[in-house]
Amino acid sequence: MKEIGKIWMNRKLVPFKDAKVHVLTHALHYSTSIFEGIRCYNTPKGSAIFRLEEHVDRLFNSAKLYSMKMQYSKKEITDAIIKTVKANGLKECYIRPLAYYGFGTMGLTPTPNKVDVSIACWEWNMGEGKAGKFSGAKCKVSSWIKIDSRSQPMQAKAASNYANAALARVEALENGYDEAIMLNINGKVAEGSAENIFIVKDDTIQTPPLSAGGLEGITRDSVIQIIEENGGYVIERDLERGDLYSADEIFMTGTAAEVKSVTQIDKVVIGNAKMGKTTKELQKLFSDVTMGKDERFLPWLTFI
Repeated sequence: MKEIGKIWMNRKLVPFKDAKVHVLTHALHYSTSIFEGIRCYNTPKGSAIFRLEEHVDRLFNSAKLYSMKMQYSKKEITDAIIKTVKANGLKECYIRPLAYYGFGTMGLTPTPNKVDVSIACWEWNMGEGKAGKFSGAKCKVSSWIKIDSRSQPMQAKAASNYANAALARVEALENGYDEAIMLNINGKVAEGSAENIFIVKDDTIQTPPLSAGGLEGITRDSVIQIIEENGGYVIERDLERGDLYSADEIFMTGTAAEVKSVTQIDKVVIGNAKMGKTTKELQKLFSDVTMGKDERFLPWLTFI
């Protein structure tokens, strides 16, 4: 990552290299932070941030679940995100708002500390999302179990949840796979390490319910709405490991991944080992939406 541009920190735009926190920041020790991942697309009509309102809403919902007293309103954060993107002069980028319990009182209880907010953005690089965009990702069902919602609020996009996901991702990579798929405490499919998951079986699209432990993904919601708007439907039901192996197609969704194909689970080849027809169609439909080519979904784009 290039150390260029500016990062918004508590109302100030500071040079990238000066965006620092104290080593005794509470979130660094106890993982008491929440965040969002947002995309800004370079569309034919100009740069546009995808579903900005929904991302900001989820950030504030996450903050509430962690008893964070935000110093800023939703409008202030929204305006700050736009300001940060403009200040960096990027036509297309990844945006990372972060709210965290800062430096002050050390100890397990976070609430005596002020909640700080930063907003960074950087030039978009496909990076980890590349696998599955063109050919098909190879996934491993992780030996790590997805954190149960009775232990932590899984509908918060919290850093602590991603420690669990990072273990699964590293395990998959070390075993020669591109991505992990995580099961919940009951052995049902939850999600990938950082994506929601869908299967196609006999032309029917299915996905685990949020009660299975996956994040309420904004790309997940977008894809479901796109499918429904184009005359299809999605069944939400608990999926077993065997449902993955016997699927005709599998695809995953996420801010970085968008819509990506899965062509292998463990040692089992999915379908004909190539990106399926449904996945390919959804990739095109989703791209049209993010590029502002589908007027039905133009309200999802905030042009800057």
